[in-house]
Amino acid sequence: MAVPYGTRFAVEFDLLFPQGVYIVGDIVPVTEYQSQEDKARNRPVRPRIDEATGMPIYKVTIADPSAEKDRDKSITVEIAAKVQPVPPAAVGNLPFRPVILEGLTVQPRAEASGQAKWITWVVRATGMRAVDAAPAKSAPSKSAAA
Repeated sequence: MAVPYGTRFAVEFDLLFPQGVYIVGDIVPVTEYQSQEDKARNRPVRPRIDEATGMPIYKVTIADPSAEKDRDKSITVEIAAKVQPVPPAAVGNLPFRPVILEGLTVQPRAEASGQAKWITWVVRATGMRAVDAAPAKSAPSKSAAA
């Protein structure tokens, strides 16, 4: 079976993260690579654009308490959004903020180190919300308004 290059698989948040996730650190924009020559010429830094949605990409590190292996307990998630997502307020003095990631997709990526080869997963989202917040509602369709 051939799967087209760049295929992303939609996945439910509760399936991927059964114990939820916690933001660790800040949400930062992802920029395109800039060579030393580009920097020397003061070329502007450009945001990296998601190929599938055409929106700028932001990244955030999350902690996953349900991860089986220690190396998977902290992962980076790419968020494609028009504006930089704002995380929910911190709870008390804790450095972790629980969130629910919306519009989750995963995409396989081959990794290699010497003779060893394995598959990793790129996790992407379209947004986030606080755990106690209601899911984002889409605009009513025109057929429903008629």
